[in-house]
Amino acid sequence: MAFWLMKSEPDEASIDDLVRLGRLPWTGVRNYQARNFMRDAMQLGDGVLFYHSSCPQPGVAGLAEIASGTVPDETQFDPASPYFDPKSSRDAPRWLQLDVSLVRKTRLLPLAEMRTAPELATMQVLQRGNRLSITPVTAAEWRAVLKRLDRASA
Repeated sequence: MAFWLMKSEPDEASIDDLVRLGRLPWTGVRNYQARNFMRDAMQLGDGVLFYHSSCPQPGVAGLAEIASGTVPDETQFDPASPYFDPKSSRDAPRWLQLDVSLVRKTRLLPLAEMRTAPELATMQVLQRGNRLSITPVTAAEWRAVLKRLDRASA
């Protein structure tokens, strides 16, 4: 089992949306490295830190798991979508999606709190210049995040 941090802007897909629906398609990934993680490394049942980004208080908002294999991301073919890619074709799609399902909504573990935790210092999301929407999380980082999530807010 592997672990991942997956960023979503809450006005596009939030943990509350995942709570309401139980399962969400992870669409709109337009970075080749993040796409390759989905295609080559992510497996059914892998753990996911559902991370709210580009919002007033970014941070881990819940836990999810990978619930499907990859399929072509339909948004790449839709000219009305902000994720439309005119260079992609149905015969040779560039972009993929997979589904995530809810494990549980948690308290928000803010980015600011994560930055103060020595045991999380190696997390890719905390590295300067990291903008990837999907990053691997080590087992030690996963356990450290879970421990913090289970504690009362500092």
